[in-house]
Amino acid sequence: MPNDIFSALADPTRRRILEMLADHEELSASQIHEQFQVSPQAISQHLKSLLEAKLIRVEKRSQQRIYRIDTDTMAEFEDWSKSMRRRWSQRLDRFEAVMKAEMAKAAKTTKDPEESR
Repeated sequence: MPNDIFSALADPTRRRILEMLADHEELSASQIHEQFQVSPQAISQHLKSLLEAKLIRVEKRSQQRIYRIDTDTMAEFEDWSKSMRRRWSQRLDRFEAVMKAEMAKAAKTTKDPEESR
C-alpha cells in the first residue's frame, strides 16, 4: 500500500473528490473543479496528491485530463482495513474472555463467605 495514502485521505477535499469519482466512472479536472469553491490550482494540487498516493489514475484525452479511481489501490486499502478490524476484534474478544473470567472469580469469592456461615 502506498505509504502516503493516509495523508491523501486526511484531507476532506480529497475524500470528496474520491467520493465524486466513486459516483461517476470518470471525471475531467474541470468537472471536478466545478464542484468546489477553490481555485483550479488548488484542485490540481489535490489531484496530484491523490495521484501520488495511487488512489486515482489520469488519462490525457486531447486537451483534457480524465480522472478515475484506481481500484487496485482501493481494494488493497480495503483489505488492510479489514485486517485491522479483524485484529481489533480479536483483541476485544480476548479482553471479553478475561473480563468474564474475572467476573466469575469475583462472583465465586463473594459467594464463598456466605456459604461458610
